[in-house]
Amino acid sequence: MRSVVLVFFLSAMAAVVQGSCPHVCSCSAGVVDCSNRALTTATLPSSFPASTTELLLNENHLTALPTGLLDALPALRRVALHGNSWACDCAILYLRGWMLKRGSDPSMRNVSCSSPAHLRGRLIVYLPEQELLDSCRYWLCNLALASQISLLVFIGVQALLLASVIFFLRRFERLTEEAQRTAAESFTAEENADHNSEYVMLKDRSM
Repeated sequence: MRSVVLVFFLSAMAAVVQGSCPHVCSCSAGVVDCSNRALTTATLPSSFPASTTELLLNENHLTALPTGLLDALPALRRVALHGNSWACDCAILYLRGWMLKRGSDPSMRNVSCSSPAHLRGRLIVYLPEQELLDSCRYWLCNLALASQISLLVFIGVQALLLASVIFFLRRFERLTEEAQRTAAESFTAEENADHNSEYVMLKDRSM
């Protein structure tokens, strides 16, 4: 009996979670409105109700969609994606693939790239895959170049610090040698002065 109650409770909880509306959006009769919420790819809800038939993500600051986000909505019929800052690089491949599966959906024709510059204004659904892959390689090259520059700067800073340490150690060594030489000279001068004093005293006595 307890196992039956537990299964029923877990099923009910799963249904509640599955059907919950994201707090940043408004939901009504299968329409999930997340438009004009200043959402970014990082702040976009990770899931939507499975019963969603229309998803409005337009007029935000999205640059890409997480892989699989729209695949989890079997009842979805329309998605509004225009008015976002889509970055047409490696991260846009999922959205492009999903659009291609939608076929001739008119809402896909006003979703265009905002970056990089050479793809700005191009419709995502019509972008050749090779262009996106080339953009990925370009991004990776820039990342590699930035990493190399950072490494060179790091090595330069380390070399400068090492040179500074060596300089101060040598200066300290010179100062130590000068101090020792000065102390030795002072000791020798005092010793000579003592000898001279003894010599004068002996000379006076002999006279």
